[in-house]
Amino acid sequence: MENRLPHNERSGQVPGRDELARISRELEEVAAAEILDWASETYGDGLTLSVSFGGAEGMVLLDMVWRRGVNCHVFTLDTGFLFGETVKFREEVVARYGMEIEVMRPGLSVADQARQFGDALYDKNPDLCCYIRKVEPQRRALAGYGAWISGIRRGQTEQRAGTPIAGWEEDFGVAKIAPLARWTSEQVQEYVDRYEVPLNPLRGQGYKSIGCEPCTRKVAAGEDARAGRWSGQEKTECGLHSRSTWLTRLPAEKTRLLELEEDEK
Repeated sequence: MENRLPHNERSGQVPGRDELARISRELEEVAAAEILDWASETYGDGLTLSVSFGGAEGMVLLDMVWRRGVNCHVFTLDTGFLFGETVKFREEVVARYGMEIEVMRPGLSVADQARQFGDALYDKNPDLCCYIRKVEPQRRALAGYGAWISGIRRGQTEQRAGTPIAGWEEDFGVAKIAPLARWTSEQVQEYVDRYEVPLNPLRGQGYKSIGCEPCTRKVAAGEDARAGRWSGQEKTECGLHSRSTWLTRLPAEKTRLLELEEDEK
């Protein structure tokens, strides 16, 4: 079988930003499982995978990592606002695959956040809520790692349409690898069916994109799969894949957040 995996021009070193762009173009013709192999060979112990336990894509990648024996750290974010079903499903997945999964939580408890910013921040300022409960914990989760594997796909949202298979994630200071970037939702489902990959039970109850319980609703027939996220608001991304969430839309909050981070150190 021909080896189509890209060659790292700097043997023994991880690719630089410019080289990642070249490698990403070469990976366009490579199967998702082989992209995982390349990532493992390139980053070794510096590779980590994020799984939300809400979407099918993360579960597909977790299953691939498990089946191929990829040595990879795995983490998930628990915002404190997850559906009870999601938390239970996470525990079932850990037991099924026998994999250690690090659960990252915000520096502020839900009660502490309410005291500092008021109740239901997710309604009054969802961007700020996502920064505190998702972006900041993710920053800590990625610290010390060289590359982050994500389940995002180009077909999920307009903002994700230009997602490279491999690129530099400026906000988190890591390489970001999206093995499923080219996949369609049909391809995801085909993999799920073929390997009997478990999915969050809420998906069978009308929830097509699952995040925090207060910001997620069921999706009606004919609606976009992500229509149930932050319904009725301008917001479409949590900030993990788009820096605009807090840097451009929350200028008044930036100083306050930086002070908060300093207090936590």
